[in-house]
Amino acid sequence: MSDSSSPHRKRWPAAVRALAHRNFQIYFAGQGVSTLGKWVQQVALAWLAYHLTGSAVLLGLITFLSLAPQLLIGPLAGAWIDRHDKRRLLIIVQLILIAQSLVLALATWRNWIDGPFIAAMALLLGLLNALETPLRQALIGSFVDDPADLPNALVLNAMLINAARFVGPPLAGGLIALAGEAACFALTAVAFMALLGGLLKVRGTAGPKASGSTAQVFREGLLYLWQTRNVRQLLVNVIMVNLLASCYAALLPILARAVFAGDARVLGWLWGAAGAGAFVATLVLAVGGALPRLRQFTDAGALLCAVALIGLWMAGALPLALLALGVLGFGITLSNVSTNMQLQSGAPSHLRGRVIAFYIAMRFGFEALGGMAAGLIAARWGAPATLGVAGGCLVIGLLGQYGMRRRS
Repeated sequence: MSDSSSPHRKRWPAAVRALAHRNFQIYFAGQGVSTLGKWVQQVALAWLAYHLTGSAVLLGLITFLSLAPQLLIGPLAGAWIDRHDKRRLLIIVQLILIAQSLVLALATWRNWIDGPFIAAMALLLGLLNALETPLRQALIGSFVDDPADLPNALVLNAMLINAARFVGPPLAGGLIALAGEAACFALTAVAFMALLGGLLKVRGTAGPKASGSTAQVFREGLLYLWQTRNVRQLLVNVIMVNLLASCYAALLPILARAVFAGDARVLGWLWGAAGAGAFVATLVLAVGGALPRLRQFTDAGALLCAVALIGLWMAGALPLALLALGVLGFGITLSNVSTNMQLQSGAPSHLRGRVIAFYIAMRFGFEALGGMAAGLIAARWGAPATLGVAGGCLVIGLLGQYGMRRRS
């Protein structure tokens, strides 16, 4: 009998029922520490780049390089990982991530770092994330014995990520002011070790491996996505939201320093406000995210993104900007996580790795393109105007998508 039907499981509240599975508990703890470290590193890297160069273009380039590999190689990576032992691959990737953070810490401490070096580190991080993110997502199903608990496990994983997104940036801001960016990178390496330790301890049930060449496996996944209308519609929504709404992240150092005359602490508050909204969205999904209602959450989240972008453009004071960022983080997470839940719950188990990889490619790849474009536009017209343009374009895109769905 699986632990999913045991009396121990029944004692867990419905909103956190996936934590009744021991393997998921171990993964959850390690992932929590690791994700906190990731956010500390992301804030420190962005602040270091802007502090050294003052370049909005470099900020956009960093966002692009750290995310674009997921669009370019993510789908092929999904086909590749479906043919291999996912847990073993994730352990290897985690070891490389630890080494990358240690190199970044040493180079910053020794003052060997400059704009090109930061860009190279961002590219390496992007390449590693193109493997690490779909591997983690695809493994979650192996840590819960009852498939009915998979949507809850996905929500709890997203909740963990967004809790770290809320805590990590303010922590990074304070740590930068206290000890400098090198300490942030060293802390990230230690945090990655927590997930590595969890992966060495868990023994999830291995899913079926795909047969055939990587090209054949890739085509099989692509055919499933193309022939499933609901999946196509969901991925279009992912593209719009992350191209136009998630671009805000590349502009936060500009807002903190040039618009609100702040330091790394203000940057941490801005990032933390978006993280707080994102965390609340995961709470909403954990409590009320039943599968039949998820499409409504996806649409509502996208609409809130458009409203928040326009509000952030009009915000003339820091408190209003923090409020708008909270709504923006809520909308992006509500839309993305509810989409992920629908895709993973509906995908056949042997295709799940590829479906996740395509979703992640759209999610982070178009955020990369949006961040790059936002940096270029902000260099000419400023960050607030860039956010206003993004909000207006998202409204137009959502109206067009609604009209197409009405006609289909």
